Amino acid sequence: MKPIRLGVNIDHVATLRNARGGDHPDPLRAAREVLAAGANGITMHLREDRRHIRDADVEAVRREIAAPLNLEMAATDDLVRIALALHPHACCLVPERRQELTTEGGLDVAGQRERLRGVVAALVGGGIRVSLFIDPDPAQLRAAAAVGAPVVELHTGAYAAGNPAEWERLQAAARLTADLGLECHAGHGLTFANTPPVAALPEVMELNIGHFLIGEALFAGLGPTIRRMRSIMDKARAG
Repeated sequence: MKPIRLGVNIDHVATLRNARGGDHPDPLRAAREVLAAGANGITMHLREDRRHIRDADVEAVRREIAAPLNLEMAATDDLVRIALALHPHACCLVPERRQELTTEGGLDVAGQRERLRGVVAALVGGGIRVSLFIDPDPAQLRAAAAVGAPVVELHTGAYAAGNPAEWERLQAAARLTADLGLECHAGHGLTFANTPPVAALPEVMELNIGHFLIGEALFAGLGPTIRRMRSIMDKARAG
């Protein structure tokens, strides 16, 4: 079975910084520390309202970090322009509402195929790997394949909430993703406790985890937290 990658979302390092203003804590420093502890890449969500990550944060990580940068973003003309100028390793297109605390659900690819087909084509044409953050729903998976996205990230929020039926749904979606020829990633709401079953799915190539890891780091430290998650994922994969 292929190894599984860990992408760490450092958005909430910026949330803590912005609560007081100034430059501390620095997302770039956090990026360096999580990579040194065993993460494979950095995820940053550049929201339209810039509530946590700012343009300068993304620019600094892109300039200073050699590891893959996964830029989460809404499918807007302005953010596509920024992505094409920055040229991150990957862009993950997500839904976005100004009043939400965090991303609350998957992107409705089936309902906006023509719009997303153009955005995906522009980013892929710019040499950027594109993923679509979607619910584990067959119709959305087939729509993702239809618009030309090479990768999907399955929204694990409902699974993480503890509904047993959602685990079966997630397993089926991972299998369908592979059947459609798409690379499968997963993320949202993952913790030390609920990550192992997801990491063990052979179709899942990457997990992107943020809020839990940054929160746990307040108690255990950033490096030990990332190393523990890395170990949990690797053991689940090997088991």
